[in-house]
Amino acid sequence: MRFFTFALIFPLLFSCSSEKERKPLASVGIEVIYEDSLSIRAIEIMGNSLAFAANKGTFGTIDLRTGTVRTNIQHFDSVAPEFRAVAHTATDFFMLSVANPALLYKTGDKGRMELVYQEEGESVFYDAMTFWNNLEGIAIGDSVEGCLSIIITRDGGNTWNKLSCDFLPEGIEGEGAFAASNSNIAIVGNKTWIATTEGRIYFSPDKGKTWEVRETPFLSEEPTQGIYSVDFYDESVGVVFGGDFTDPESNKANKAMTKDGGETWNLISDGQNPSYKSCVQFVPNSKGKEMVALGFTGISYSSDWGETWKTISDVPFYTFRFFNDSIAYAAGKGRVAKLSFRAK
Repeated sequence: MRFFTFALIFPLLFSCSSEKERKPLASVGIEVIYEDSLSIRAIEIMGNSLAFAANKGTFGTIDLRTGTVRTNIQHFDSVAPEFRAVAHTATDFFMLSVANPALLYKTGDKGRMELVYQEEGESVFYDAMTFWNNLEGIAIGDSVEGCLSIIITRDGGNTWNKLSCDFLPEGIEGEGAFAASNSNIAIVGNKTWIATTEGRIYFSPDKGKTWEVRETPFLSEEPTQGIYSVDFYDESVGVVFGGDFTDPESNKANKAMTKDGGETWNLISDGQNPSYKSCVQFVPNSKGKEMVALGFTGISYSSDWGETWKTISDVPFYTFRFFNDSIAYAAGKGRVAKLSFRAK
């Protein structure tokens, strides 16, 4: 397949206007824009393009105006890595593989992706990544030698350095993050929140220089239970969502909100649906009241700070990102789709 280069990246086209009262969303239209035999768990909206990376070493872009799809395959020796984390700056696209060895690639200057970080080890497993700005970025993975794996770049992604356990809170044995949707990290300004399998939140106020741990009331008794996704609307209002993908009907202690920047977390809609979801995002321009959560169990929506929810689609997906307050793009098993949310 022909190699492609990524266009210059423009800011997300979020609407900033309108003081009028928003009407709650009532339904969603789903238009499949790409199909293939892939498991796609990581997408990134970059201006009018959607970039993705998946299993089988496959990565690509979709032009959101024309629908044109370009794909390529990245090999490492004879291996086709499985990518479950992506990120971007104004000039580069990044993708990170799970399992051993961890392989982090960035857009290269020589017509191909460039390997900028590699880590080997039995317990190596990276889960998510994002950037604070065009120079500083972060990726996180499961615990190795007693603490969460965190790597940081301060030079635009050219070099990455792993934080020593001496500078991180003590981990819990087996603690990590679920590589289900590339939404284990939330960033607002310099502040960073990381959600873990143990139902804990790692918080940094200074772009990863210092860290502390905050507890949530999430159920995390089994290895498959815990927080799968975190999002913050602003520095105060945040939400975490998850559950247990092996028991997807369970709805106990699988969703919580904070209104004080993550100092305290309170369960929402506890014992009520939705059950397991792998990705949650606030609806733009909703003042933090509206959110959408999805997974292979379908798509759910709340307009009242997560107190009540309604199912608006049974179509399964793994991850999604908003383009504006009525359009989002979602990915899952074998497809990428445009989601068009409609108000009452």
